[in-house]
Amino acid sequence: MDIARTPATPDGNPEMADAATEPHKPAIIRREDYTPFGWVVPEVHIEFELGLELTRVVATLKVERNPAAERTPMIRLNGDGLTVRELQCDGETCEGYMMDGDDLVVTLPGDSHALRIVTEISPAANSQLMGLYASNGMLCTQCEAEGFRRITFFPDRPDVLSTYTVRMSGPKVQFPILLCNGNRTATGEEGENHWAEWHDPWPKPSYLFALVAGDLVARSDSFTTMNGRKVELNVWVRDGDLERTEHAMESLKRSMKWDEETFGREYDLDLFNIVAVSDFNMGAMENKGLNVFNTKYVLADPETATDGDYDGIEGVIGHEYFHNWSGNRITCRDWFQLSLKEGFTVLRDQLFSQDMGSAPVKRIEDVRVLRGVQFPEDSGPLAHPIRPDSYSEINNFYTATVYNKGAEVIRMMRTMAGEERFRAGTDLYFERHDGEAATCEDFVKSIEDGAGLDLGQFRLWYSQAGTPKVTAALDHSGETAKLTLKQHVPPTPGQDSKRPMPIPLKIALFDRASGTHRGEQLVVLDKSEDTFAFDGFAEAPVLSINRTFSAPVTIERSASREDLVFLAAKDDDPFARYEAMQELMGGHLVAAVSGELGENERIAAQADIARAMGAVLVDESLDDLMRGELMTLPSQSYLAEQMLVADPTRIHEEREALKAFLGKELRDEFHALYDRAEKAPYSLDLASRGARKVKTLVLAFAAASDPAKAVELAAHQYDNADNMTDRQGALMVLTGIDSAERTGRLLDFYNRYEGNALVIDKWFSLQASSLHPNAIEHVKALRDHPEFTLKNPNRVRSLYMAFAGTPHHFHSPDGEGYRMIADLILELDPINPQTAARFVPPLGRWRRIEPKRAAMMREQLERIAAAPKLSRDTFEQVTRSLG
Repeated sequence: MDIARTPATPDGNPEMADAATEPHKPAIIRREDYTPFGWVVPEVHIEFELGLELTRVVATLKVERNPAAERTPMIRLNGDGLTVRELQCDGETCEGYMMDGDDLVVTLPGDSHALRIVTEISPAANSQLMGLYASNGMLCTQCEAEGFRRITFFPDRPDVLSTYTVRMSGPKVQFPILLCNGNRTATGEEGENHWAEWHDPWPKPSYLFALVAGDLVARSDSFTTMNGRKVELNVWVRDGDLERTEHAMESLKRSMKWDEETFGREYDLDLFNIVAVSDFNMGAMENKGLNVFNTKYVLADPETATDGDYDGIEGVIGHEYFHNWSGNRITCRDWFQLSLKEGFTVLRDQLFSQDMGSAPVKRIEDVRVLRGVQFPEDSGPLAHPIRPDSYSEINNFYTATVYNKGAEVIRMMRTMAGEERFRAGTDLYFERHDGEAATCEDFVKSIEDGAGLDLGQFRLWYSQAGTPKVTAALDHSGETAKLTLKQHVPPTPGQDSKRPMPIPLKIALFDRASGTHRGEQLVVLDKSEDTFAFDGFAEAPVLSINRTFSAPVTIERSASREDLVFLAAKDDDPFARYEAMQELMGGHLVAAVSGELGENERIAAQADIARAMGAVLVDESLDDLMRGELMTLPSQSYLAEQMLVADPTRIHEEREALKAFLGKELRDEFHALYDRAEKAPYSLDLASRGARKVKTLVLAFAAASDPAKAVELAAHQYDNADNMTDRQGALMVLTGIDSAERTGRLLDFYNRYEGNALVIDKWFSLQASSLHPNAIEHVKALRDHPEFTLKNPNRVRSLYMAFAGTPHHFHSPDGEGYRMIADLILELDPINPQTAARFVPPLGRWRRIEPKRAAMMREQLERIAAAPKLSRDTFEQVTRSLG
């Protein structure tokens, strides 16, 4: 869209700092320009006359001058595509207003007024899925970050907190269920219409407003809080999906109990509703008392959901529930503070999931996501601090840096403080800032005061972008081991020079002979270079460093393969053991791709890896969930990050070659593991989940080393599966091997689950991400499939994001993968710019790819940038990616 916001007006709204100088260049909003809004809006009353094609909105705003802001005669009410149908001030028709772009600017002479604004909107025409929109006959909202302005004119910024009273009315046959934030206060009928009134007693910003109207059924339950309050719980879905909501409800109750026990947070309303929506840009939304969820994170049963789906549902439900305090009761002052709520809440949901399942495996999974998504972001053109200094489109800052790195930064505070003192700090934060729109600084100061830490230098983690690189060298002389650590934060866009940051590193020094250590220690590297001495070592110890991934950094150490094999077998910290295996395999693969290995060195390296892997396969002290992590090779994307310039084809070839070698060398051990795991009955307990995990991994090794045997095993597993995890795992292997079994099972899978959108999404993804050499042609064919649509974000992601996340196909030497994604972005941008912009970063990695491919990637970015009427979401991502 051709949007250029206007400069800040006297009401103190920093909507625009730079005027646009290009036709569709959005302006830049800067954190340093923040000023309090000129008015407070303590009360809002909204009436909705609901309809799919036309909804009438009557909003009455009580506005008062803000004594903390500069006095102004005007109030700016943000809008997006709205037209004023009626405007009254204090009961009289208002003439003193003007439209400034999409915004409504009203002149108000006094200190307190009541504004009544009438707008009309068309939910059915809202393909952006922001504001109030239609989804398969129901109405729902998504207002974060700036969707409320698509419903009515309002100061749509997070530091304007209001209590809301809402009246919804519409045809009962079409919208039998009417839901909103807070508690329901009244209901009634008027002919064929019915109505419901809702009141939320807790002041909230407009981005937390929510409304749902449709034909829904509920799984209902209750939860009694730690102070004896009974809360009604509902998970609302479409008729036919109710049986798949049990896990969601149990996850909600576990979340509520865990938050009371771990953080002392009690729920504060009489009612908590979750609604599953099939058309949704994100995973879920934490609207106060009415969480709106993508169906992907609600619906599950063994026949249609994998173990990963079950974990995802539990984690996302926990995340959105935990927002009730870390995001709702305390919200963001402005969008630059987004990590205040998201980073903290991601940490909370990670800790919750650790406590509900396998803590070591959950930690490894979280680190894998960080390395696979956030580390590339940190080293690319889109790098930014967890608290950015500027933005053009706020939707583009819902990133892995804000969420995942933000969580890691807070986790470091917890590591340095210890669990008890960290809890004291969070208690102080909730006490100090309840009911406020706070800042990241407010959070850090609370932890500092409550935990008794000096976090002055630590604040650099909030303002500096980039992943620190720590080099570690261990020297031994006499009976003293000296650990020398150096840190370097590489330059990022706009930040050429970085200051040293405090980096907490958990370490242990192992005795090589006994395989034990004297205890874990925490060292904090807060200088560019420092040395730590440890006495009493007659022999040189083996260093285990960054245990539990205590800091989000990359470690460069000159560990020998012998040391890595030792740690892979002996380290008592599960993450450090996993890390040693990753380093052992990754170091070999990077050297092989770079052409640094002679034949003898290749043979020796492969033998060491096989020795370490063999020990993992037969280690009876390991549970299968952890065994599966140790069996997993470094991803192609992770390997590319270890190289200055990557050749995706060579990475794929060498990785498959290592899989084939291990599959042949350890054939008997793999098949013995598969035979044992195959006997495990279906259950959601950790042992059964682990058995399913290693079965699929064994199939993957077999596919690389003995495709015929892999097809035989996978077809048998598919045909006899009594759960989606086994069936999908088998089909994943079959899709990569050209065979009759592949064709037959893909057809069976589609016919078996036709009509189940979430499972058909899996069918699209499996083919788009397969190892099959013709995967690009398969994606093109699936684009024309009757079940494919650009209007559903889940379906778009299931095909194209799966493809873009498969490097050896996305980086096809002829550039076809790049053209496909660029074509998608241009086609999708007018329909749903927020989803379209999410596909730009894979193209933006061109600087790290070999020159021929890099030129083709840049060419596609330039083609997108030259398109007329590009949305500001996509325009910002593309121009930053080009540099």
